[in-house]
Amino acid sequence: MSKYIFVTGGVLSSLGKGITSASIAALLQHSGFKVTMVKIDPYINVDPGTMSPFEHGEVFVTEDGAETDLDIGNYERFLNKNLSKKNNFTTGQIYLTVIEKERRGDYLGKTVQIIPHITDEIKRRIKDVAKDVDIVVVELGGTVGDIEGLPFLEAVRQIKQEVGKSNAMFVHVTLIPYIKAAGELKTKPTQHSVQELRRIGITPHMLVCRTEKPLPKSLKTKLADSCDIERDAVIEAVDAPTVYQVPLNFLNQDILVPISKQLDLGELHPDMTEWNFIVKKIISPQKSVKIAFVGKYLQLKESYKSLIEALIHSGAHLDMKVEIEWVDSEDLEKMDDEKLDEVFNEISGILVPGGFGERGVEGKLKAIKYARENKIPYLGICLGMQLAVIEFARNVLGLEYANSQEFDPDTPEPVVYLIDEFIDASGQRQLRTHKSPLGGTMRLGGYECFVQKGTKLYEAYKTDKVIERHRHRYEVNGAYEEALKEKGMIVSGKSVEGLVEAVEIKDHPWFVAVQFHPEFTNKLKSPNKVIMSFVENAYKFEKKI
Repeated sequence: MSKYIFVTGGVLSSLGKGITSASIAALLQHSGFKVTMVKIDPYINVDPGTMSPFEHGEVFVTEDGAETDLDIGNYERFLNKNLSKKNNFTTGQIYLTVIEKERRGDYLGKTVQIIPHITDEIKRRIKDVAKDVDIVVVELGGTVGDIEGLPFLEAVRQIKQEVGKSNAMFVHVTLIPYIKAAGELKTKPTQHSVQELRRIGITPHMLVCRTEKPLPKSLKTKLADSCDIERDAVIEAVDAPTVYQVPLNFLNQDILVPISKQLDLGELHPDMTEWNFIVKKIISPQKSVKIAFVGKYLQLKESYKSLIEALIHSGAHLDMKVEIEWVDSEDLEKMDDEKLDEVFNEISGILVPGGFGERGVEGKLKAIKYARENKIPYLGICLGMQLAVIEFARNVLGLEYANSQEFDPDTPEPVVYLIDEFIDASGQRQLRTHKSPLGGTMRLGGYECFVQKGTKLYEAYKTDKVIERHRHRYEVNGAYEEALKEKGMIVSGKSVEGLVEAVEIKDHPWFVAVQFHPEFTNKLKSPNKVIMSFVENAYKFEKKI
């Protein structure tokens, strides 16, 4: 029988439940267990795909084409494995499924209620993920006491009853605030949070305490006694220089001892040698390189979470710190050439990530032109590739009105356009128009890309076929392909159907733009090769300056 670890949060959000969950899972995986993870989101949206990046941060895309919470990206990076749409579900998905079953008559005329119908659907999904694994770590989004989270807490309480006490464990992540005026760490918020959990019928077996200062032994004892928790199961979680240090910090506090005791796992000795080596390279690298990150969601950096992590991982494997210079694309729109020189003067690489909508596009085009003309290494991702094609079409081909139908549906030169029909990641034929619903009408998930030999892309991947993940609605228009090639743009990657997946520019030290999102396949132990090649070539450029 699979064992379950349920991770809840108290007092307030953003305490690091995701990193706590991923760290526990990574330690168990390195102890030899087959581990998977689930993130439950209590919002009523079916998925985060239609949410603003300012609202929810990055939308992570799985190999099988699900738009998921960004914590799934953390899980994949920590566990060094691909997860699926089963590993993340929302209140919206639960209610949608139950209502569809009710409409079909699956409940045989019964009154449909939170208990048992909603809770049964939640349990079914959690247990479905548990097949063929030893341990499932389940993170419950939100905070204990939130009205929308109650059905999930009831469902996991029932699972504990069904599987038995040695097969279920509750970990509660909470805050120990430091009151500066009083010079004291306070335990009362945690006590109240635990009381709320116990009122629901859940008694946590472990406390993970977010704190600015180390917890004295006397305070840990007070927490254990007041919350009815074993004294060795009060774990402190202080801020770390990198999130990948957290599993090592937990291990130093013997976090696996109370976990093993509760779940009857025996003596655990995780081998974290390689992990420790990479963390040291992240914290104390020998070299550095400066990259300009030209985006428009800069007020919430979590909008680019996977890409930031990918740059950090690539740097670590190259023994290098990647210094990110944040450049707001809307600011670039107002700048003349002299000001642009000031912005990019000390930059060794320019990156334009994905995005949606027209805002900030002209600024991104300026950055791309600057990278092309000044021979600065450039990496364009998704929209960053489409704009590289538009910039080239305007300034090299002389197509003054070259544009994307996303920004101008009536453009006379649609070098980027909306294809009406495509095959999705599951092999199904999909139709879409300008009026199609936003949710789920994109090319989503893993697609094959055939890599042209002799290109920078082939040099990075060292293979002629890769699978990378997509999240976009528009494509490069094949009608312009020959004209682009004649003027020096190389199509270095194509899909099975012949869609343009990657472009490069002749006679440029390193200018690569890809339609897919390489950051989504990046892992701590195995960085994405095209991103690592970009960082490496940016460093070579820096050495020349």
